[in-house]
Amino acid sequence: MVNLTAHHAPVMLSEVLEYLAPKPGEVIVDATLGLGGHSQAVLERLSGKGRLIGIDRDADSLQLAQQFLQDKIVELVQANFAELDLVLKRANLMNIDGILFDLGVSSFQLDNPQRGFSFKLDGPLDMRFDQTSFINAFDLVNTLSRQQLEHLLRSFGQERFSRRIAQRIVETRQQFPITTTKQLADIVVSAIPLAIRNRSWRIHPATRTFQALRIAVNRELEALDTALDKAINYLNKGGRIVVISFHSLEDRIVKWMFKKKQQERLLDILTPKPITAKQSEIEHNPRARSAKLRAARKR
Repeated sequence: MVNLTAHHAPVMLSEVLEYLAPKPGEVIVDATLGLGGHSQAVLERLSGKGRLIGIDRDADSLQLAQQFLQDKIVELVQANFAELDLVLKRANLMNIDGILFDLGVSSFQLDNPQRGFSFKLDGPLDMRFDQTSFINAFDLVNTLSRQQLEHLLRSFGQERFSRRIAQRIVETRQQFPITTTKQLADIVVSAIPLAIRNRSWRIHPATRTFQALRIAVNRELEALDTALDKAINYLNKGGRIVVISFHSLEDRIVKWMFKKKQQERLLDILTPKPITAKQSEIEHNPRARSAKLRAARKR
């Protein structure tokens, strides 16, 4: 059995519980279940009354989460959170009291080289949350034009060397297919100007490239915009929505969706500025360093 605690520490757990404020008898949705760390704490607050719907695209995560989310009020569903309306319809739910989105890739996924999310561990270029999806990172890296790759890296990764990296990828794949995470990471590093490459890096030079590919493979930003809109519509009056994001593109979508819905008099924003993790948490869980939490309540 996998040691779930070692693989996943739920980010900003106390803050999530504060803003989500789950109570016995409520219906709560964890739209990004992962290994269920947040959901386990929510279950304790529900005290066996109400319902908890856990959604994830990753079948492996769902299977592992099921090991310790063993409660009669729990329902786990493999789906894209953009399909929230379909999930709730199948569960015979018209409204919900709270919903959580913890975005990005989990430590469990990063630590598995076969999933291809990490440049630190050599594995196949995959990066799919849902292993049944058709397109993976290998397809994008080896088939997109130089212009398309450059646009992808610049738009989704905010990569300043997007043109150089895209050109180096195209030059390399003309000789042989790019099949592994290590190959791609080495190509990215080689595309960085030598003077800059020799500096000490706060983050690995391939970080933004891998981020961009993962977002594109899973169509994350498009799915997020759709899911937020649906989630807000399904909230009961007084219902809460909490979103943890890990990069500026996600946070921007959340920020503007909340502002738009506030202007439409549908939401009250509970976090005028995003909440960040305490230093004590960051020391124990470095993943929390880039986390930003935003929350709102349905009018």
